[in-house]
Amino acid sequence: MTQGNGTTVTEFILMGFLVQQEVQYTLFFVFIIIQITSVVGNAGMILLINIDSHLNTAMYFFLQHLSFVDLCYTSAIAPKVLLNFLVSNKSISFSGCVLQLEIYGTFAITECYLLAAMAIDQYVAICKPLHYSMIMSQRACIQLVSGSYFMGSVTASIQIAFLFSLSFCNSNIINRFLCDAPPILSLSCSSIDMNVMMLIIISGFSLSSTVITVFFSYVYILSAILKMHSATGKHKAFSTCFSHLTALTILCGTLFYMYLHPSSSESQENDKVASIFYGIIIPMLNPLIYSLRNKEVKEAVKILGKSCS
Repeated sequence: MTQGNGTTVTEFILMGFLVQQEVQYTLFFVFIIIQITSVVGNAGMILLINIDSHLNTAMYFFLQHLSFVDLCYTSAIAPKVLLNFLVSNKSISFSGCVLQLEIYGTFAITECYLLAAMAIDQYVAICKPLHYSMIMSQRACIQLVSGSYFMGSVTASIQIAFLFSLSFCNSNIINRFLCDAPPILSLSCSSIDMNVMMLIIISGFSLSSTVITVFFSYVYILSAILKMHSATGKHKAFSTCFSHLTALTILCGTLFYMYLHPSSSESQENDKVASIFYGIIIPMLNPLIYSLRNKEVKEAVKILGKSCS
């Protein structure tokens, strides 16, 4: 990748927060605790779903893949973020930047579609309970999950192909913790109009299709819940739906802000915080959201704890 003066861009510099080294060390310990919690929580969720036969349902099949996706894309981001808190050389190779963006882009987009699939599952479970096992068959669940991974990988690959076909000549300094499309675009000396359009179309389609699917699913779900006569049934349905909506709102709200809001120099620090939030903190929150408000998961944890003691 050549610059305007004929030199070759072989690396980028990830600036992160420009604070004193003592603060960097403090941030390192904070984020390593967050990362350990994320890995333990998501890996634990996958293990629990696989060993407990009571969790052998479509909802937990999707939740298992949600945890796997969280593990994958936070693992593409966190090691470099943590390392940069400790070292003065905050560079990342050109190929490393491409790989990081490909991995976390693929799995972040996949997560959006997985959350949409989970909304469909909730709709069928609550609105069409008598036909649930037929509609949400193992084959249907595999198709929804496979489609989510396919959309994630294809969408991210298209965006990256357009992005890294550009020439870079302004600078190689990325004012973020990670390689991300918007700040990389700002470094290009090529025309980026097509790339900006592609970013808006791809991000907008992925996010809006997820939100629209969830919105219409929950319109029917809410109507069905309000018609329930059982207070216990209402509480269980609301609890499950609340967990899903919380996870969706946090992820999509952050991604909408990151990719679809007008960029400005004043928003760069907020963008840094947002990138850390969806890259490291959200993968930690998801297993907590689904476990703390899910009676079946808490019961499975208790049973597993008793069997291990």
